[in-house]
Amino acid sequence: MTVMWKRLRKNNIEGTPQVGEVAVAADKTNRVSMIQGVGNEDTSLTEGTVTYDIRFLATAPVSGELIRLIINIEAQNDFYPGYPLIKRGIYYCSRMISSQYGTEFTNSHYENIKKVYSIWICMNPPKSRENSITRYYIAEENLAGSVKERKADYDLMAAVMICLGKEGDSDTDLLKLLNVLLSTETGSQDKCQILEEDFHIRMTLALESEVSLMCNLSKGVEEKGIQKGIQEGIQKGIDKGITAMILTLKELQISSDVILKQICEKFGLTEETAETYLKEIS
Repeated sequence: MTVMWKRLRKNNIEGTPQVGEVAVAADKTNRVSMIQGVGNEDTSLTEGTVTYDIRFLATAPVSGELIRLIINIEAQNDFYPGYPLIKRGIYYCSRMISSQYGTEFTNSHYENIKKVYSIWICMNPPKSRENSITRYYIAEENLAGSVKERKADYDLMAAVMICLGKEGDSDTDLLKLLNVLLSTETGSQDKCQILEEDFHIRMTLALESEVSLMCNLSKGVEEKGIQKGIQEGIQKGIDKGITAMILTLKELQISSDVILKQICEKFGLTEETAETYLKEIS
């Protein structure tokens, strides 16, 4: 978790960070790096550029062998950005698989494709999704017959939606931890106390500094959301005012040229923008 948020902080403020240089355990160095940062941009000549918040390689021991995972983590403040968020997560998974050609495998060596995860931490989800963790993945389904393919050969992507809620409303440790870290109501000292007492995380000066930074980040996200809401509200009010004025002038049988001139003067619009409003109402 420390690595993840340090990576997020550096991504937002300082540019491209080096995840592999950050210790995973408190007060320890990465003598053998289990996490390796990779570029947060994926560029394709035909599909354009995708910019990830965080992307890294993680090596996890399973059954005595080392398995490499490619993980992307996104912090999302707007759950309704104009499209289904899960579709973007699945697209990111697909891009992370296709971008392995030439790095993880070449020619027809598809057996070397690594599993990818796209994890989305949603800070302002709808009520129905608060304090939930949902995984979307590839599963085997026999429509006819009964066969069993090796799971590792098709279980290659997973998109995970982590939707936060209020502190104390969840019994899941991960949600409780994230709700504490990203709370805009709890101060850094209280957060450190909760992390130490409830999660048994020994506080060091470095961790206390990062918790304080997380407080600033969550407040910044909240203020940005409030400002966006204010701006959207102002724009909606302007739109209604323009619409009402156009309808009133039309009822008085005022010519379109005069209407355009009046709404341009009253609302400070360009003639092109005013014409757009007029066409939408016509």
